[in-house]
Amino acid sequence: MTGLAVDDAAWASAWRRRAPGDKLLLCAGLVGCALLLPPWPGALLVAASAVALALGPARVPAGTFLRAIRWPLAFIAIGAGTAVVTVDGGGLGWAPDAAERAGALAGRAVAGSAAVLLLATTTPMSDLLPQLRRLRVPAAVVEIASVTYRLLFVLLDSLGTVREAQAARMGWSSPRRSYRSAGMLAAAVLTRSWDRARRMQEGLAGRGMETGLRVLPDAQPSSRPFLALGLALPVGIAAVTLVVR
Repeated sequence: MTGLAVDDAAWASAWRRRAPGDKLLLCAGLVGCALLLPPWPGALLVAASAVALALGPARVPAGTFLRAIRWPLAFIAIGAGTAVVTVDGGGLGWAPDAAERAGALAGRAVAGSAAVLLLATTTPMSDLLPQLRRLRVPAAVVEIASVTYRLLFVLLDSLGTVREAQAARMGWSSPRRSYRSAGMLAAAVLTRSWDRARRMQEGLAGRGMETGLRVLPDAQPSSRPFLALGLALPVGIAAVTLVVR
């Protein structure tokens, strides 16, 4: 267990041993459909396909998937709300075609988020980063993603340690103490995480690391049936959408 629900789901997924490139092709195709096809019924088909694959063949726990997508849904709702409002000399008002614009924005965003979450809950970061290197993604981008991923666990470890110490001292026993403890928790986690990150950087620099921290990925051969699914599903969604439209 890593402490991150999405990461734990990816390690336990039934698709864990599938080649990352195969899953990346499938999810990239779904994201492309969400962006390029008309929202109706394209976005609905993409979202339904991503959720069905995650909860079905990939065996991602439904609770984990729903918890992971709730914050993107909240962000999407706020963005859709701002799309229907216009500000002019007369004050606030409804934008032209407000409902259609908000629906299109929300539909595309939900579909794209579901497709990205399908990849996140079936592919551990340690499998995805080597695949990005093979796809010639700039080394600096991959290295930043790798360091950020590692530092997440430093942050979570510091957060758990400090909060446990506060709870043992009744730091969360009342609203007033909770408010004070929350501020102290944020300050302590920031300084501890910064110090541990600095020590990690110095340790790696002392070992002469200049080209990034590489790992040996597991051998995961590509599957032709899965590749066929990754190609056929986006094509089928596009065909159905264009016929319906």
